[in-house]
Amino acid sequence: MRLIQVALHAEDLDRAADFYTVLLESPPTARFDPPGLLFFDLDGVRLLLDRGAPASLLYLHVGNVHETLERLDGLADVVQHPHVIFTHGDDTLGPAGHDEWQAFIRDSEDNTVGLVAFQRH
Repeated sequence: MRLIQVALHAEDLDRAADFYTVLLESPPTARFDPPGLLFFDLDGVRLLLDRGAPASLLYLHVGNVHETLERLDGLADVVQHPHVIFTHGDDTLGPAGHDEWQAFIRDSEDNTVGLVAFQRH
């Protein structure tokens, strides 16, 4: 079994498309409006921005949390600044010998999005 799709609420599909194109560094893969659906591909998992979806919390793996926040400067509010949340001693939840950095932002549609990066310590 594998995850195939995650949905987030979006009021304004144009605004959401602009925001997620910058965040993901990739354009949408499909749009159906009506009924108000916008899709991005996350390495085989569909990210659906949907006017009818409830709010949820999405965690995205990024190369570097600080650089991602710099790229989003002015587009997103930082809810929680970058910090090390965990040091991985083994491979149970992430690569052994790496610090897990997280930051949280508020996207263009008022969803909270977690940014996660692994850096060797």
